[in-house]
Amino acid sequence: MGDLELLLPGEADVLIPTLVEELIAVEMWKQKVFPVLCRLEDFKPQNTFPIYMVLHHEASIINLLETVFFHKEVCESAEDTVLDLVDYCHRKLTLLVARSGRGGPPEEEESQYSTPIQELQKQAELMEFEIALKALSVLRYITDCVDSLSLSTLNRMLTTHNLPCLLVELLEHSPWRRQEGGKLQQFEGGRWQTVAPSEQQKLSKLDGQVWIALYNLLLNPEARARYCLTSFAKGQLLKLRAFLTDILLDQLPNLADLQGFLAHLALTETQLPKKDLVLEQIPEIWERLERDNRGKWQAIAKHQLRHIFSPSEQDLRLQARRWAETYRLDVLEAVTPERPRCAFCSAEASKRCSRCQNEWYCCRECQVKHWEKHGKACVLAARGDRAK
Repeated sequence: MGDLELLLPGEADVLIPTLVEELIAVEMWKQKVFPVLCRLEDFKPQNTFPIYMVLHHEASIINLLETVFFHKEVCESAEDTVLDLVDYCHRKLTLLVARSGRGGPPEEEESQYSTPIQELQKQAELMEFEIALKALSVLRYITDCVDSLSLSTLNRMLTTHNLPCLLVELLEHSPWRRQEGGKLQQFEGGRWQTVAPSEQQKLSKLDGQVWIALYNLLLNPEARARYCLTSFAKGQLLKLRAFLTDILLDQLPNLADLQGFLAHLALTETQLPKKDLVLEQIPEIWERLERDNRGKWQAIAKHQLRHIFSPSEQDLRLQARRWAETYRLDVLEAVTPERPRCAFCSAEASKRCSRCQNEWYCCRECQVKHWEKHGKACVLAARGDRAK
């Protein structure tokens, strides 16, 4: 990872799948190895920095993916690993919904009575919450590319995971908001912040991401044709009508189309689950890692305790230097597509849509010609990304 900045621009096709595999490997380590490590009797590290950096590594990768997946070309370069990334995002959002009943993550404050390991576990829990929020943004950017996703990916999102219903649950619970001391608080910028009464009706960025993802999944013709509107799905989706207030529609006018879809849905007969025989790709990274290491988690924990998480002072300094080199800002340049292409004619483009910042054009004429197709998505994306 330390040499990412040396990659040529065209190597993003290789880098994105590598980042996705690394992301899932760290996720599995946190679930399978870290708890075992904390239970070992001889696990009494003098310095928790090496372990913290492993925990932080997942957050760093998902931050990087959130940044680069803003560009639609990156979603295409992810190739088959977009299936694994969709599964990853689904796992994180499922945990986020489950967490909403427990009142959100802990406050980031130290206790004089906490041991280093307890503090580390608290940090891990807080990071897990922030990672899940980043996964929501990544998923929203994937839905922006619904026209170019494979049928396997689309089926995974709509049928296997039923993401529209999961997104409805997120809107219902809004785990990024809470009441504390009679005041509304919102999780933003890595901490809970009190929302002023005058700002409480303002659409938050996270709520905007959920609405845009729902808009993409329910109103795209290809996605809508493949989504089975069972009685359960219909009941869940119709809950959205209570959230579509005039205040919300003023902030995201394109949701009026979603409101129309729901009005039609209320009068539509439900469908039985489809049983079509379809040959499709399935994500393989999580399953492969779990299969290759099944029954070895304790041995891995003991090996890492001896050889990785008990460093000498000199080794610790060396690790710190290597991590500092890894997380350089110019790493982002390595995964940005080489040159954007015009959304209308595919020629090399130098001008970006000033409103949504998503589409590129080679000239004003192409932008005008493409507006009929791009207009609605442009307004929706721009308002969602500006909502804070």
